[in-house]
Amino acid sequence: MAPNKIDDRAARENRERLKGYKARQAMHQFRVRRRVRDNWIAAIAIVAVAAGATFAQIAYFSAGPGKPVATAEPEPTETTPPTGENVGDVPDPALAEGRTWTGTLTINDVPLGIELDGAAAPQGVASFVSLTQKDFYTGVPCHRLTSDGFFVLQCGDPEGDGSGGPGYSYGPVENAPADNVYPAGTIAMARQAENAYSNGSQFFVVYEDTTIPSDSAGGYTVLGTVTSGLDELKAQVTDKGIAEGTTDTPAIPVTITGVTIE
Repeated sequence: MAPNKIDDRAARENRERLKGYKARQAMHQFRVRRRVRDNWIAAIAIVAVAAGATFAQIAYFSAGPGKPVATAEPEPTETTPPTGENVGDVPDPALAEGRTWTGTLTINDVPLGIELDGAAAPQGVASFVSLTQKDFYTGVPCHRLTSDGFFVLQCGDPEGDGSGGPGYSYGPVENAPADNVYPAGTIAMARQAENAYSNGSQFFVVYEDTTIPSDSAGGYTVLGTVTSGLDELKAQVTDKGIAEGTTDTPAIPVTITGVTIE
């Protein structure tokens, strides 16, 4: 009997439709798997960015550069009593005399009136006064500037890269704000993360309200405040921004041109 050409054609068409259906199903399943994969990748990336920002805030004053973003309401951090000891010839806290010291911190020829609280931070103020009396700070750069939610200008490292100091280190943290908020004008000591006894000569000036989360060592020793000249410092220095291609290098050279204290 002769084959039925119509039936053969119908069979071929059915097979082609079946192949097409299977191909579309395979493509649909691939797209579903890819969407699931992309969603997981996006979720992981978001978590990683959030964790990285928090770590950068906490570790900012140690070795690595960064532009941490302050949190408006930081979570309370459980701390243990800091351990450690002073290293080197640390000035006697008695030098702070338990009183308010006044003077001028000049940065790029912008004079900042300052007040240091020798009663609240005797060790930190004693160190700052001692270094000032030895003319340690004159000509030393301000090597680090941050913005975008975290507003500090860090100074006092004779090496100019965050690694230098006066040849000694001290602690523990003194006079840190309980709420982790450092108002504009705050002058505070920079230190390594998790190390309460790593204060030296480096300090930072807060030029807009900034939140810095505490770590296991506590917060950061607040020496005192800028009483005048902060607006001019912002206009002449911090508003110039960060150098292109860097994360926290000031766009213009910034140097301490003089410090007086009495």
